[in-house]
Amino acid sequence: MSSETLDLPTSMIEHAPTREKPVVRGEPVIRLRDVGKCYHVYPKPADRLKQAFFRWHKTYFKEFWACRKVSFEIYPGEAVGILGRNGAGKSTLLQVIAGTMAPTEGSVEVRGRVAAMLQLGSGFNPEFTGRENVYLGGAILGIGRKEMDSRFKDIESFADIGNFIDQPLKTYSSGMAARLAFAVSFSVEPDLLIVDEILAVGDIGFQHKCVARLRQMRDRGLTMLFVSHSPDAVRSLCQRALFLVDGQPAYFGPADQAVNLYLSYIRERTNKDALEEQKDLAKPVAFSTAVKGAARYGTGHVQIEGVELRDDTGEARRAFAFGEHITLEATFVPHVDSPNVSVSFLIRDMTGIDLTGTTTFDEKVMIAVKAGRRFRVRFRFPADLRLGNYGVSLAVTRVSQRDYSDVVLFDQVDGCVAFAVMPDSDRPVHYKFHCPTTIEWEPLT
Repeated sequence: MSSETLDLPTSMIEHAPTREKPVVRGEPVIRLRDVGKCYHVYPKPADRLKQAFFRWHKTYFKEFWACRKVSFEIYPGEAVGILGRNGAGKSTLLQVIAGTMAPTEGSVEVRGRVAAMLQLGSGFNPEFTGRENVYLGGAILGIGRKEMDSRFKDIESFADIGNFIDQPLKTYSSGMAARLAFAVSFSVEPDLLIVDEILAVGDIGFQHKCVARLRQMRDRGLTMLFVSHSPDAVRSLCQRALFLVDGQPAYFGPADQAVNLYLSYIRERTNKDALEEQKDLAKPVAFSTAVKGAARYGTGHVQIEGVELRDDTGEARRAFAFGEHITLEATFVPHVDSPNVSVSFLIRDMTGIDLTGTTTFDEKVMIAVKAGRRFRVRFRFPADLRLGNYGVSLAVTRVSQRDYSDVVLFDQVDGCVAFAVMPDSDRPVHYKFHCPTTIEWEPLT
């Protein structure tokens, strides 16, 4: 895949890992070969009629390929995410796989029972009650009434919509409809579950409930396709991910790498738009400082020169005991004058989940720099993390608005330095990190 074909930033292509072949576990559940979907776009409504009558003489439409040249195989028990900007072809691809839309070119093979949640209440009748729609959903998936009778209590319990189960679906809120849709899809134990973004609907408690159930089903062999704009959700649920750009695959491989490339692409596109609006910044500056990391991107107007982790004595270290303070020390080389520079850091665990971090801008530490005059920033924080290894990402931006509407990313290096946290037997940490907490206790008569 060339950067010319997909208009990808050069830095993305350089850091894209080799596509990994999955461990084969029987026949694939999904096999796509050069799949594409083309729509005919008519400039005017009357052109549709002209095309019907005069199609042998003139073409009145333009071709729009929502997705093209998509090929991959997904095996039983895999969870695969699909990432991309709005209009990248994610939903179209899912509809082709689900069988609700025929591909224009290529071949699609899907094995087993498929439950597809492509939109809220898809397959439901708004005039039917929730109870009636449960049986309708089962019938669509080929499950008889007697079998759905045995599953109904579990569906009703998971949906947790109370007496609304016997009210028409048209009276439901979007969150209630999502609850019922998920409850039905989870209960029928599909071989393949397709979820398009609607996991974001509903209250946070229900979202956690859905994620927990998805993990249980995945562990039991469920194959899942999952579209989401949430990088953490893809990292948490999926082993692999497909990253689409303008309908074509830019990368297919480990989910963490796909998410990094997706975020890199979004940031570079955002930077490009910001540079066009902010005329005081010249064209991007090539990176001249050698900072290692998993990925690097930005305009290069201010560049990270060096990164180090130190203890309170100033000694460089890569391992810290729980509760010790870590000083993240970074030096920078500016190539422009700027009064509104912000430096940020982010700590990420080895599964790719973002844990904590901050920015000098958020902490109201103002930094003004001059071209050619290096500067240093230090962050000091406690190692209140559980036993494990962690990576640090570092970034330098220009920003002056509290809503970050004018942000320009000068330089970001993901995974620029790593460290380990050693356990403290007197202070176990059961979750991702420990938040110092005040506890008060008193006996009551």
